[in-house]
Amino acid sequence: MAGIPYVFTISHVAKMLGEDEEWLWEISINMDPEEGCLWVIGVGEDGCPAFTEYGIECLKQIIIEERALLARKWNPNT
Repeated sequence: MAGIPYVFTISHVAKMLGEDEEWLWEISINMDPEEGCLWVIGVGEDGCPAFTEYGIECLKQIIIEERALLARKWNPNT
């Protein structure tokens, strides 16, 4: 198995996906390294989350699930 050659910072992923960085931070807080979410030290004051390509795919699925949950919350008749 090859090593991970690079990761994408959360701010870069937010731009790639056209999403709010703070919201992505909130919904990704429980992601694990096994899900492609790593913590990068030395970026910003305290570091930041970063994602592998697999992590971005996992994050996309979380976005879909979160949007569905919000839609049900705002429209309970669906």
